[in-house]
Amino acid sequence: MSGLEKYFEKLLWSSRLMVLAAVVSSLLLSLMLFVITAIDVTNLIAHASDYVGATVEVKKALKIEMVAHTVGSIDGFLLATILLIFALGLYELFISDIDEAKESGRSSKVLVINSLDDLKSKLAKVILMILVVTFFEVSLSMTFVGALDLVYFALGILMVSLALYFGSKSSH
Repeated sequence: MSGLEKYFEKLLWSSRLMVLAAVVSSLLLSLMLFVITAIDVTNLIAHASDYVGATVEVKKALKIEMVAHTVGSIDGFLLATILLIFALGLYELFISDIDEAKESGRSSKVLVINSLDDLKSKLAKVILMILVVTFFEVSLSMTFVGALDLVYFALGILMVSLALYFGSKSSH
């Protein structure tokens, strides 16, 4: 029975390598989002010259549109960062420590993950920031029809503020 048990434990331990599928997939998605968002930023910069020769009314609309696109770009970079942190965290938790990070001496505290709770906490913070950025992006294009819309918007701002407050309290 000892030989069978040893074989089963070796098989069980080796099964952790299945996590590599998630690591590689997350890295590829992260790279794709970084590239797509960088292309969006390049297009935004290319169309910045439209602002210079525009009328006052068009400038106002362009400004709101450019700010919305900028916030959307931040959102894209944050999501790409989540995927990168997720990939690195899974690799360190299940496969091996990243020796290159330790040897370089430039290992970031963001990437130090000792447990699934650490990984979950770091991901939750970045996801919270994505939600805040998305709220800001949506609020730029809102139209207020009545007083109730302003009340809902103020409640939304209050909820975002509370989320940021409690999110910062949980890290201390």
